[in-house]
Amino acid sequence: MNNEKTKGIVTRLLLTAGITVNGSNPWDIHVYNDDFYSRALYGGSLGLGESYMEGYWDSLRLDEFFYKLLRSNLDKSVRKSIRLKMDILLARLFNFQRPARATRNGQHHYDAGNDLFLNMLDKRLVYTCAFWDNAITLDQAQENKLDLSCRKLQLKPGMHVLDIGCGWGSFAKYAAEKYGVTVTGVTISKEQLALGQQLCAGLPVTLRLQDYRLLDEKFDAIVSLGMFEHVGQHNYGEYMKVASRCLKDNGLFLLHTIGGNETHAFTDQWLNKYIFPGAVIPTIRQIGQAIEGIFVMEHWENFSVNYDKTLMAWYDNISANWDKLRNRYDQPFFRMWKYYLLSCAASFRARHSQLWQIVLSKSGLPGGYHFTTALENNGLTYASAIRP
Repeated sequence: MNNEKTKGIVTRLLLTAGITVNGSNPWDIHVYNDDFYSRALYGGSLGLGESYMEGYWDSLRLDEFFYKLLRSNLDKSVRKSIRLKMDILLARLFNFQRPARATRNGQHHYDAGNDLFLNMLDKRLVYTCAFWDNAITLDQAQENKLDLSCRKLQLKPGMHVLDIGCGWGSFAKYAAEKYGVTVTGVTISKEQLALGQQLCAGLPVTLRLQDYRLLDEKFDAIVSLGMFEHVGQHNYGEYMKVASRCLKDNGLFLLHTIGGNETHAFTDQWLNKYIFPGAVIPTIRQIGQAIEGIFVMEHWENFSVNYDKTLMAWYDNISANWDKLRNRYDQPFFRMWKYYLLSCAASFRARHSQLWQIVLSKSGLPGGYHFTTALENNGLTYASAIRP
């Protein structure tokens, strides 16, 4: 197909989403290299993302550009490429999150450099969705989320808590400081572990470099914030069995995960290659099947719109602090990171992606699990879970 015909097809497709090539609206696309059209048409999301990284096109409001694309369901109008079909087949046949592969996948992203995340995240280094009710700043919103999580788990002084996928120890540090608990956290990122151990020094917190499948100890409560997306559909059942064997009979397990509206073998092609290799977004059905016969679902909350605001705050931080990072990270990296944050923000804004917090018990709490927003802390209203 010649370039003019390809250009015409892409231009018309974008117009159906309300996007004009070289238009004047902030969400319109500006094309600087005509090879963009064939890259986008035949390469799908991978071609679109790579051509952006190479400077073939841009948009003043990349988040709004993606929001319009997603709300129009334009991706369903474009035929899937042979390469994408093959990737889907392979992902269904093979376990891309087996222990050795999972470690490489995790290190690809989380070992990118602590300086990058120190300049992007809040002061506690929470790399999951914040909770923005009654919060103005990212720091406040992330403390809201940490406190919300502790209250849902009904933490009390002296309890021993397991954090699966502990990151830099943000939850562990907060729970130890504010709720008087002991926390054991596991991660597969050496960079996260090293900094996390420094940040949690002097507290009853132990962070370990360990795959979750090797855990075999008993805990009063378990939390997992933003790690389940890396488990993979082949391992959901095993993940739940590990959590069950590590949770005491009367304990609670809080699962905090991004969720999808439709089942996919892996995440977006571009994200899979450049940001989160091997990541898979679970659906309600997949989670339900994984917990069947193992856990009772006590509470399920969706606060996905909070992730849009969180990702935009991370983008604002990384943009404001880029001068501190440009000596280590080049311009294509910055464009890649911008594309990642703003395209993901748009996905939550368009309600293509969800954020779920799920409270699970092993046998169902006698009298049920009761949830209230009545408690206050430092003048802010927080959610609280109480037993009768």
